[in-house]
Amino acid sequence: MRYGTPLPALPHSLDDADPYGDDLQIALYTLYELHYRGFAEVSDEREWDPGLLALRRQLELSFLKALRGDVPAEADATEALEALLLEPVGHDDTSVSRYLQRDGELWQLQEYAALRSLYHLKEADPHAWVIPRLHGRAKAAMAAVEFDEFGAGREEDIHARLFADLMADLGLRTDYGHYVDAAPAEAVATVNLMSLLGLHRALRGALVGHFAAVEVTSSPGSRRLAAALRRVGAGKAAQRFYEEHVEADAVHEQVVRRDVIGGLLEDEPELEPDVAFGVRVTGLLEDRLAARLLSAWKGRRSALRVPLAPVD
Repeated sequence: MRYGTPLPALPHSLDDADPYGDDLQIALYTLYELHYRGFAEVSDEREWDPGLLALRRQLELSFLKALRGDVPAEADATEALEALLLEPVGHDDTSVSRYLQRDGELWQLQEYAALRSLYHLKEADPHAWVIPRLHGRAKAAMAAVEFDEFGAGREEDIHARLFADLMADLGLRTDYGHYVDAAPAEAVATVNLMSLLGLHRALRGALVGHFAAVEVTSSPGSRRLAAALRRVGAGKAAQRFYEEHVEADAVHEQVVRRDVIGGLLEDEPELEPDVAFGVRVTGLLEDRLAARLLSAWKGRRSALRVPLAPVD
């Protein structure tokens, strides 16, 4: 197979790149997109270009090393998940969904939707890669949850479609990947984590832990975001996306914890530390993103690298 023009040599070592910085995260996101929808001016053959794969691996190893260094070792997956269920006592000034529910303005909800679109316009796609790597009870349960995410056979109910409707309701562009240039590294990293874990069989336990963390936190967060959208007068389509997740993800949480994680660890108990790592590292990156957003918004500044442009 021909892969086109070879890549030029890198001008300097990747050792100096910030693993959480804009350059590394955007480069990694771009390389991962070759495994999703690709780019109009890039040959599909580039998905498996040996030079690009080698570059991607260097970037991944830098990112993964930083993540493992910043996440405490944890062998108990149940304990890691239980920590996510603890509601803070009193005023919580670290939660994006609580801030948006209480004080958020329309422009902040628009920014939040633009950033989250990097994932939600391909919602559940990164997690689908783990299905061939599971078997038995874990595989059946994971496929059942993914079936719901993909609209349970109804195109109009695919969650990515619902999020596009939300964006249109908020006056945003709905093009796939449109807002990547506006996204700070903290937002891009949350999406790259899913791709990193999904593309590597060796990280299947961490992918399951990540998915569980998302499902555990989704229902209460979605309830608050739906309330925020109602408060600022957003339309029904904008509210529907989060209202859909309140009930659906409450059910998904139980299925993922009982059958996906339970089935996986019944078959491969040695993966429990990986599941716990997936839970913890998800929280780490979400906390980094929350700090970026709240610092900007409380200072009356945009959290984006490039301000939102009016939609024609």
